[in-house]
Amino acid sequence: MIALLDDDARISVDAAIERALSRLQRRAAPLGDGAKALTAATAAAAADGKRLRPALVVASYRAFGGGRDDDTTALWDVAAALELLHTAFVVHDDLIDRDLERRGIPNVAGRFRTRAQAFGAGPEQAAIVGDAAAVLAGDLLLFEAARLVACCDVDETTRHALLEIIDDAILVSASGELADVEHGARADYPDTDALLGAAHDKTAAYSFEAPLLAGAIMAGAPAEARSRLSLAAADLGLAFQLVDDLIGTFGSRSQAGRDPGADLREAKRTPLIALARDTAAWPRVSSALAVAHTGPIAVRRAQRELEASGARDHLVALIDDRLRRARSRSASPALPPAAVTLLAEVANAIEGRIP
Repeated sequence: MIALLDDDARISVDAAIERALSRLQRRAAPLGDGAKALTAATAAAAADGKRLRPALVVASYRAFGGGRDDDTTALWDVAAALELLHTAFVVHDDLIDRDLERRGIPNVAGRFRTRAQAFGAGPEQAAIVGDAAAVLAGDLLLFEAARLVACCDVDETTRHALLEIIDDAILVSASGELADVEHGARADYPDTDALLGAAHDKTAAYSFEAPLLAGAIMAGAPAEARSRLSLAAADLGLAFQLVDDLIGTFGSRSQAGRDPGADLREAKRTPLIALARDTAAWPRVSSALAVAHTGPIAVRRAQRELEASGARDHLVALIDDRLRRARSRSASPALPPAAVTLLAEVANAIEGRIP
C-alpha cells in the first residue's frame, strides 16, 4: 500500500469527507426513510478507505511548496473530493460487475437488495431496487466531489483548473470503464494495446494524474512542471493498474481483499491474458481459463499455465518499463527535488506491491 498521509493529514482528510457526507445525510433526513437509507449507504461506501488519492493530493501540494504550515480547508476539501470521486467509481463498478459485496461487506446494491426483500420484494424486484440505489449513490458522490471543488476557498484561476481536472478524470474514466466492459463482450479478443489503453483510462487518469496535478496546482506549480508531472503520473497509474491485474490473478486474499484468482474465475480480459494469447502456450492457457470458474484447483492450474507461458514475466517487465519511464520523466529540472522524491517513493511503493 502507498502510505503518504501522516496522522494529522489523515484526520483532516477524514474530517472533510465526514463533513461532506454528513451534509448529504442532513439534507436527506426530511425526504423520508428511503433517502436516509440511501445517504447512509453512500456514507458507508466511503468509510475506512485507503485514502490513496487524497494522500497524493496532499503529498503533491507539499512537494510543490505548499508547505505544512499553509495546509488549508481548501486542501482537505479537494483531497476529499478525489476520494469521493473514487468511491463513486467503485459503487458504479460494483454495479457493472454485479457484485453485491466489497471486501466481504454488503455494498450499496447488496444493502438495498436486503432492504427490498425486507419489505416483501421478490428476487427480481429486489435486484432492480439494489441496482437503482447503486446508480443513485454513485451519482450523489460524483456531484458531491464536483461540489467540493466548485465551492473550495481558492482563487478563480485555481478553481477553474481544478474543475478541468475533475472533468477530465470523469470523462476519461467513463471511457475506460466502457471499453473494459465492451472488451469482455466481444466475440474476438482485443489486442494488448487496446487492453492497456482501457487499463490506463479506467484507473490512471483519476487515481494518479488527477490527484497529483490537483495538489501541484493548489501549490502554484508552473505549467512546465505540471506537464512533466502529468507524464510521470500517467506511467505510474498504468503500472499501478497492471500490478492490480497481477494481484487479481496471483495475489493472496490479504492483497486482493477477496478469494485468490478472482479475475480468473470471472474470466476478465486483462493485459495479462492478452500477453498469454500471443504465446505458443495459448491453447493450454485457454483450456485452463475455460474451467477456472469451477474452483480453487482449476484456478491454481490456470495460474500455473499463465506462469509457464511467460505472460506473467512479460507483464512484470511492462510494469518495470513504466516505472523506469516515470522515474526518468520525474528527473527533470522543471520539478522541485521534493516532487522528484515523491514520484520515486510512489514508484517504489507500486513496485513493492507486485505479487
